[in-house]
Amino acid sequence: MGNNLSRTTAITEKSEAVKGAGDKPNEHDILTGSQPDGTAFTDTDDHTCKNYTSSSAEGSAQVGHFDRTGGGNISWNSAHASKGCGQENLVKTGGAGLFYCFAIN
Repeated sequence: MGNNLSRTTAITEKSEAVKGAGDKPNEHDILTGSQPDGTAFTDTDDHTCKNYTSSSAEGSAQVGHFDRTGGGNISWNSAHASKGCGQENLVKTGGAGLFYCFAIN
């Protein structure tokens, strides 16, 4: 919503393209823990895998899709919950457990 994050602008720390929908493996999930407007959830559910300290198969984190596909909206930061907090769970959900950093030129 109001930013330029997309399939063409998202790169890894090595300046490589991140694999999105249609790529093998799909790694378009972004761990955010936030709602589409960027704010934190106000309910009592855990949307951050215990503040990103849990690697358990239990729990979940809210993820977005950097390529803005799926999840029923075009928000990059809030598409669905992960299917657990462990690395294997994050991969099964459509990600790689990646965090994204942002810089201003």
